Amino acid sequence: MIELILYTRNDCELCHEMEAVIAAELPKFEAQIQRIEIDGNPDLEARFGTEVPVLFVNDRKAFKYRCTPAELRQRLAREVKT
Repeated sequence: MIELILYTRNDCELCHEMEAVIAAELPKFEAQIQRIEIDGNPDLEARFGTEVPVLFVNDRKAFKYRCTPAELRQRLAREVKT
């Protein structure tokens, strides 16, 4: 099972774009996603600031700001092989 964690903010267009890419590609893999909104969490706000969205794949930072469907598929396919 591939574990994804998406750090995001509520009113963030880039975050919405990345969420749409993930939603379209995730069903093609045995994966699950956890969405974490950093707004209101001082530790996460200090860690990420305005540098969201950030997507971690199996505890490793994979993408920041944007990813294309092809990039996400390629990254998730690498996890399947390991």
